[in-house]
Amino acid sequence: MLRLTWVQPEDLIGHEIRQAHQDGRRPTAVEKRWQAAGGPEAPAHAGASPEAASRYLRQLAEDLLDELADLPSLLADREPTDLRRIKALCPNWPSPGRVPSPPADLEPRLHAAWLGRAVGCLLGKPVEKLPLTGIRQLARATGNWPLNTYFTARGVPQPLLDTYPWNRRSAGTSLAENIDGMPEDDDLNYPLLNLLLLQRHTRGFTTTDVASLWLDELPAGRAFTAERVAYRNLLTGVEPPHTARHRNPFREWIGALIRADLHGWTNPGNPAAAAEQAHRDATLTHTANGVYAAMFTAATIATAATGTADVHTSLRTGLTVVPPRSRLAEAVRHAVRLAESHEDFDTVVDELHAHHAAYHWVHAIPNTALIAAALTHANGDFTGSICRAVSGGWDTDSNGATAGGIAALLAGAPTALPDHWTTPLKNRLATSIADFQGTGFDTLAHLTHLEATRA
Repeated sequence: MLRLTWVQPEDLIGHEIRQAHQDGRRPTAVEKRWQAAGGPEAPAHAGASPEAASRYLRQLAEDLLDELADLPSLLADREPTDLRRIKALCPNWPSPGRVPSPPADLEPRLHAAWLGRAVGCLLGKPVEKLPLTGIRQLARATGNWPLNTYFTARGVPQPLLDTYPWNRRSAGTSLAENIDGMPEDDDLNYPLLNLLLLQRHTRGFTTTDVASLWLDELPAGRAFTAERVAYRNLLTGVEPPHTARHRNPFREWIGALIRADLHGWTNPGNPAAAAEQAHRDATLTHTANGVYAAMFTAATIATAATGTADVHTSLRTGLTVVPPRSRLAEAVRHAVRLAESHEDFDTVVDELHAHHAAYHWVHAIPNTALIAAALTHANGDFTGSICRAVSGGWDTDSNGATAGGIAALLAGAPTALPDHWTTPLKNRLATSIADFQGTGFDTLAHLTHLEATRA
């Protein structure tokens, strides 16, 4: 029997209760009713509920999801989703001013960024979902700690592999001995989709344009968590931006962040425009901190793309488009302070995990904080950034991808990235998006450059 995950009410209600506790609503009464009816708690991994609920439990879950949506949030005033209200809360929102011309070396920088995003993603794929202890033990078993190259199963004792099995969907394509080009991954599919978006609708696209493109080009099975719920909502007639809110407990998770790179790449030196572009994309699927994570990333990348800013300036600029009293801004500032205060990055990671223990491992807040900490601690160095991001756990492939894209952009050219990272990619990417199957990263950089320099 086919059982769809991330869309059934009984799968969503536990996550929505958890979300409600975090965003300032008071769901205790609803939670008690769900528990009294025998409803399951939110699984550790989204979509992991083992069996369908009874007709009664499913109907109750639907009703309770709607009740939870009507609860007022105590954080609503400091964590809005509307762009006008976000700007009003950001005293240092970047001045539009005179936008500088794209740097002369933008295309090789974009080539490096595409490669860096792929490498970081590939590094993190085999250990996605594993706990910190497992990541550290698997790497140490092969002399790869502190992390400095791709994971391998060669030489890992079988009892350790039994305790911490590799990600079953990724090990066959992402362990060092198995890499043969860049395998398909949503962390690369979304930049491809956004490249298509700009080709078809220019940088003046609307959120509805994003939705239409997804229905045309994104296979439903390639969308996860908030994106899959929003996709389902579109199919049932819900229109943006309500697609982000309607029975979507994943709306503050990491999905919008992993779609942000193109918005930064195509607005070099204009972090405000990059953030606004990311906002229009993100609000199809996300709200509040989920949207801020995308805006922060886009503005950071737009600043790094100039070739004149270092990683620390880029991150500070990224924070100017995030409401300063939001949980995401507070988390990033805290992470940067930790990275600046501790020589040992494991100490930084342990403190981040303790501080953000209440959040799901795919939530935008802890993952954005970890990315900022990794880039800060490594001073923007490519290998140091991706290895710190992945060794920090949580959403390892997404964090490696974002950190890798930013650090590679700062590095300036593909030749600045170590060969042992890039050679296994064979300048080839696998995807189910449009006609991009097998496309080279040099071609993607050229196409992105055309969009970045389009009048």
